[in-house]
Amino acid sequence: MTLLAFLVAIVILVAVHELGHFSVARWCGVKVLRFSVGFGPRLWGWTSATTGTEFVVGMLPLGGYVQMLDEREGPVEPNERAQAFNAQPLRNKVAIVLAGPVANLILAVALYSWVNWTGIEMAQAVVAKPPQGSVMATAGFTGGERILQAGFEGESLEDVVSFDGFRWWLARGAIEQRNVQVEFVSTQRQTPQAALLQLKGVDASSADAKLFQHIGASAPFMQARIGMVAPGEAAQQAQLQSGDLVLRVDAVDIVDAAQLHAMIRASGRNGVPPAQRWLVERNGVRLTVLVEPRSVQEKPPAVNRLRAMFADWFGTPAGPDTAVPTVGRIGAGIAAPPEAAVVRYGSLDSVAQAVARTWETSALSLRVLGQIVTLRASLDNLSGPISIADYAGKSAAMGLTPFLLFLALMSVSLGVLNLLPLPILDGGHLMYYLWEALSGKPVSQPWTERLQKFGLVILLMMMSVAIVNDVTRLLR
Repeated sequence: MTLLAFLVAIVILVAVHELGHFSVARWCGVKVLRFSVGFGPRLWGWTSATTGTEFVVGMLPLGGYVQMLDEREGPVEPNERAQAFNAQPLRNKVAIVLAGPVANLILAVALYSWVNWTGIEMAQAVVAKPPQGSVMATAGFTGGERILQAGFEGESLEDVVSFDGFRWWLARGAIEQRNVQVEFVSTQRQTPQAALLQLKGVDASSADAKLFQHIGASAPFMQARIGMVAPGEAAQQAQLQSGDLVLRVDAVDIVDAAQLHAMIRASGRNGVPPAQRWLVERNGVRLTVLVEPRSVQEKPPAVNRLRAMFADWFGTPAGPDTAVPTVGRIGAGIAAPPEAAVVRYGSLDSVAQAVARTWETSALSLRVLGQIVTLRASLDNLSGPISIADYAGKSAAMGLTPFLLFLALMSVSLGVLNLLPLPILDGGHLMYYLWEALSGKPVSQPWTERLQKFGLVILLMMMSVAIVNDVTRLLR
């Protein structure tokens, strides 16, 4: 599933990108020699009898290209010179180069519009109990609050229709270093209340799960309800049953599943966990049961296993291991599915929402890339083909709609990445044309070759960092 989903995603994204270049090139009267999805040896292809363009599928599906008639790359017949790329006016060359990234952004708008129009089931914007010391805990959130509206400090608020929508505001606030104001209702008080989330100064150098944990919005609210009970484990011995709602552990009131899960794990960190008195609700009746979690050692990190394996092979000391913690477990699932609702928009609103989401995602991506270049954000934010394949497989396993959302996000990323002013990318060629517009003459061929080599080195370095990040994530 992962490999197939990855290949489908790459082929679609690359084909749409190159189709943008191809379509505008043909519209401008440029002769296209080859349209290739993938690099390397040809797997399949055909040649158009009308235009003479060769359409090819290459063995390595990690990119593609459109080869146009160009006097800089080979001899051109005098009667075909007007169809050469280098003979085009500056506006045509800019349009052809810009068409690839624009095609990816248009694809993202189309995919977001389709999902918005057909609807998607999403977790409602009800927050879980935030960790102590987190931004949301400091703001007074205790868990179970339903977010109604959100917006940047000093600006008008917008409706929040899902938990993902709420986290989008938090991510933007942290990365842009802006406070987010919210309006919400709690289980104790149904009249709307206001709070200001202090996101200025939050370390957003790594926009990952740790960022949301620090903010206090790792997951939506889920009831602390017992799921499947494993035979012979502590939960079965305590006569807990699937569907039991946990209300209290000893003297601590339980708000949600995340809080209960953390308490069970923490109970095994200092030896044998003590017995706990749980107050549960079963079929409307409250019962008190005695639960004795057992202490287990978590599976060692993969990096430790690899270190031990190499030490065994070569007869060398394994070196210091990363501590493997012991945790408490009861042998039962804990958490009811989050409260969900189908989010759907009308035809016009779905397109408007899609355009706004594509614009905001593009702007946020550029901001993060800028922070990486200026060393204000960590290089850990870069992901490579391994992570992309993993996300492709997981989204495809969840269904068509999550996979389409993944495609939309990747299409935005591909479009934005290609607009970077790196010589080997589309954005670098646009810089050449900017120089040509300002100076009145194109960049010389020797300088073009030097800049292309420089751009290739930078791109390979970025890819190397991304692949290292991918492998590091796998070893965690």
